[in-house]
Amino acid sequence: MFGEALVQDTDDYRSGSPRVAGDARTPHDGVQEPQDTAPEPVAVVGLSCRLPGAPDPLAFWRLLREGRSGITALPASRREAAPDPGAAGPAARGGFLGDIAGFDADFFGISPNEAAMTDPQQRLMLELGWEALEDAGIVPADLAGTRTGVFAAAIWDDYATRLHRHGTRHLSRHSVTGLHRGIIANRLSYTLGLNGPSLTVDSAQSSSLVAVHLAAESLRSGECTLALAGGVNLVAAPASTVASTLFGGLSPDGLCRTFDARAGGYVRGEGGACLALKTLSRAVADGDRIHCLIDGSAVNNDGATPGLTVPGARTQEEVVRRAHARAGTRPGDVQYVELHGTGTRVGDPVEAAALGAALGAGRPAGDPLLVGSVKTNVGHLEGAAGVVGLLKTILSIRHRELPPSLNFETPSPAIAFGELRLRVQQDLTPWPRPGRPLVAGVSSFGMGGTNCHVVVREWTGARGEKDAEGAVGGGPVVVTDGTLPWPLSAKTPAALRDQARRLLDHLDRNPGAGAAETGHALAAGRSVFDHRAVLTATGPDGFRTALRALADGEPSPHAVTGTAPARTGGTVFVFPGQGSQWAGMGVRLMASSPVFARSLADCTAALEPYTGWDLIDVLHERHGAPALEGDDVVQPALWAVMVSLARLWEHLGVVPDAVVGHSQGEIAAAHIAGVLTLQDAARIVALRSRALAEIAGEGGMVSLPLSPADTAQLTQRWEGRLAVATVNGPSATVVAGDLTAVGELLTHCENENIRARRVPIDYASHTSQVHPLRGRLLEVLAPVRPREAETAFYSTVGDRAKGALSDTTVMDAAYWYDNLATAV
Repeated sequence: MFGEALVQDTDDYRSGSPRVAGDARTPHDGVQEPQDTAPEPVAVVGLSCRLPGAPDPLAFWRLLREGRSGITALPASRREAAPDPGAAGPAARGGFLGDIAGFDADFFGISPNEAAMTDPQQRLMLELGWEALEDAGIVPADLAGTRTGVFAAAIWDDYATRLHRHGTRHLSRHSVTGLHRGIIANRLSYTLGLNGPSLTVDSAQSSSLVAVHLAAESLRSGECTLALAGGVNLVAAPASTVASTLFGGLSPDGLCRTFDARAGGYVRGEGGACLALKTLSRAVADGDRIHCLIDGSAVNNDGATPGLTVPGARTQEEVVRRAHARAGTRPGDVQYVELHGTGTRVGDPVEAAALGAALGAGRPAGDPLLVGSVKTNVGHLEGAAGVVGLLKTILSIRHRELPPSLNFETPSPAIAFGELRLRVQQDLTPWPRPGRPLVAGVSSFGMGGTNCHVVVREWTGARGEKDAEGAVGGGPVVVTDGTLPWPLSAKTPAALRDQARRLLDHLDRNPGAGAAETGHALAAGRSVFDHRAVLTATGPDGFRTALRALADGEPSPHAVTGTAPARTGGTVFVFPGQGSQWAGMGVRLMASSPVFARSLADCTAALEPYTGWDLIDVLHERHGAPALEGDDVVQPALWAVMVSLARLWEHLGVVPDAVVGHSQGEIAAAHIAGVLTLQDAARIVALRSRALAEIAGEGGMVSLPLSPADTAQLTQRWEGRLAVATVNGPSATVVAGDLTAVGELLTHCENENIRARRVPIDYASHTSQVHPLRGRLLEVLAPVRPREAETAFYSTVGDRAKGALSDTTVMDAAYWYDNLATAV
């Protein structure tokens, strides 16, 4: 009855005389006029999936572009999910995952007893959320306490149904949370400590695309700053398959033939996908790799159709119109639509008619709208179906290729392809009209009438710092040649070996992966655990050899393994004093890191009022620039490089909990701690180093491998002409004094087999030789206005060297004179 009513409704809809209750409007020609102010696009910055025949997005893309299917006979290990094991029929084939029981509970802090009582859909969502963040180059632990939202979708409770068959004897105190579908999103939020919205969406088969829509709206409203959106679906008990069979939706031969004359239903599929989303402005500011943009989306419901599960052609058309109106796209802008495409005799003609009315109208005959359905590849993932279709479209845009929709041979006679300007994508081809931005739509419809459509577009802006093809999660090129390190870590030795195997598989599947980009992603975009390995090589082939050894548990000269306790302390940035400079320092890093280069440019601008020379020219040793020799050049150059290195570390996610500086290194440390503005720090280092020219050539400094006490005893014979200037460590001390005394000390040490080294400085810093400069320095540094530190600042000057300064506002001109004139 529903089918006959629906066919009649579709025919009336085409003729413009609707029968659907509550919908008396007439069809539009094309999409509604674009809105004057479209919402901010949402950027897709991370991807993950677990699908039939495809354990990750890269494998999924290979399956799609090669035109392969993940549909198989029911595996022997899954017979308990079949209504009638061994029998032919709709339930005999499907898209199945390999091992839904396998789960590293300890990794997520879940006890074995709780894991056994936890729905595998919850477990799968944990894994997908983690992997989506890693693909985005985001360390999950860094999100604790942030307004990160989780929007997960699922519609079946097979695991609970399976346990309930045994009565109550398998229930435990973990059953309420473990079997509750609403906890799927909440568990991910709890595990990562996320404070944004957290909800499990169920609008039947459109659930996961609706979850993406809700996530996008939450981001645009500022309710959350990052969102994880996706869905999961697992076939773990026969009841859901029996219900689907009785409903009449399953294909009798186990093939989904979307828009084909032989269409007889869909095939059940399992798995899931998850997207990491940000607003475009935030993604650009964070330097994220942007897979594509979500420009607009819309959700509605069919209302009072002739039956609860009868799709509404008019409302499907309307949801497409509204989504594209919000996105600001017109029918001619759209090149492809990923269909809901269940391959049913009733649903396919309705979807085609609605899509043709919304996007086909007005298109020239030679420019049809291309359509396809991922359900022909991996089956219908039901509650997760929409996000899987969206993932297929994102990958297609990213790779600028349209993969084929399978099992299409004879066009359905119930679909007027020519009139509707629709054509099924049957081969792997480049996107049409490559000179224009790639724009696509994705549809997903629930059997209860909740419809969703999402508009996606390629990102044509600049590639972010984290964007690099082939890297594991992307990464900026900082070092491009020579020996490179790849750090790996895991919670157990077995997991570390397994990670090596997965990374080896990644290299085999992606031969173009860059060694530097992958190394950066592993260092900056992964969580750090106790069991660790560092691999060293000059390129992918060398890393393959090291990975094989690590995976097999064999020793390798290119792999170092060990354990380190979980981090309990903080990160400290230590800024050295003078003497570490070298000609050409920072030049290669300037060319390969925009962050480092920008910081050096800012430092150059801050120094310019005081120096009269260009820092960039000095570092490049350009004609006419002063050499990197005098204190008035060396100290400003070292300061700028140290500040810029610190900014690069911060950009890579290594942020100091405290800072400490040695001698003139304190100036850079104070700026990074927030005590000095960039301009005040530049004033101090430039004017103070210029003043040192007055005492240049009058003294020197010597580094000794002795304790401060032994050094003081040694220098007594020079009766004040030598003094301890810096204490670098328990057995590392520097003395300073007049030239004659320095020469005599070096001779004495040589005779006594003491390994003394002259420091390349031609004055006696941190001694009384600096005292004549006091008045001048207090005058020129008087404008400096120190502030409260934002990061703990540990002073090394005199009596202040006893811990973090409680009041850094005292670091005025007098402090910076003491930093130069007293021992540190």
